[in-house]
Amino acid sequence: MSQVVTETQDRVLTIRFNRPEKKNALTQAMYSGAAQALKSAQADSAVRCVLLAGHPDSFCAGNDVMDFLNAPISGTENPVGQFMDALSKIEKPVIAAISGVAVGIGVTMLLHCDLVYAGEQTRLHMPFVSLGICPEFASTYILPRLMGHARAFELLFTGPFDAAKAREYGLVNALAPNAEVEAIARKHALAIAKLPPKATRVTKSLLKRWRADVVAEAIPLEAQHFVPMLREPEALEALQAFAQKRQPDFARFA
Repeated sequence: MSQVVTETQDRVLTIRFNRPEKKNALTQAMYSGAAQALKSAQADSAVRCVLLAGHPDSFCAGNDVMDFLNAPISGTENPVGQFMDALSKIEKPVIAAISGVAVGIGVTMLLHCDLVYAGEQTRLHMPFVSLGICPEFASTYILPRLMGHARAFELLFTGPFDAAKAREYGLVNALAPNAEVEAIARKHALAIAKLPPKATRVTKSLLKRWRADVVAEAIPLEAQHFVPMLREPEALEALQAFAQKRQPDFARFA
């Protein structure tokens, strides 16, 4: 079964992460599949809106660490970069329905969606620093401008947070019971899909125009740090500790 499933209905393209046994942790193949789906949506006049979804207990648990350690990414044309480029540049509205868990890029991708609806029991986490790496997907630019430096720092440095805090900090538009959140997000997607398509695209492009150049600069700049940091001692200690089910020890690092 495909780990990225797509379906178009009533002008709404649903892109579903479909690896529930791993809580939708993303492999490079899944990034490629999602990137291609977004590019196809951009080119298809029958698609007016995109809905990103997972499963009731897991939207996206971040990257599959072993997949990335076994095949390290490099360059700008890697699957992760293609996905980031496609999501950050798509002209059509993108709505996310999240529930269960959203970790790492499962959170930062929300910064590039136009509407985000979250299940009330959703837990979110951006554990980049604790894993010995830096944030990605232009989050170091967007987060402080969305919620202020102190709140952005809090979310990046102090561990998991709940859906209510995500709503309070402006990361999420509205909350709903986990079992209902996708249906609510789809209702909004269907309403947007009925709007005049050119007016919708132009309005979105104007809303994003004033940050587009900086986002395009921030994504590769963060990657220049992120990719090599994955292979440095701090990250290796964090990942080994995770695999060994122990607390990491960073005391020896300067």
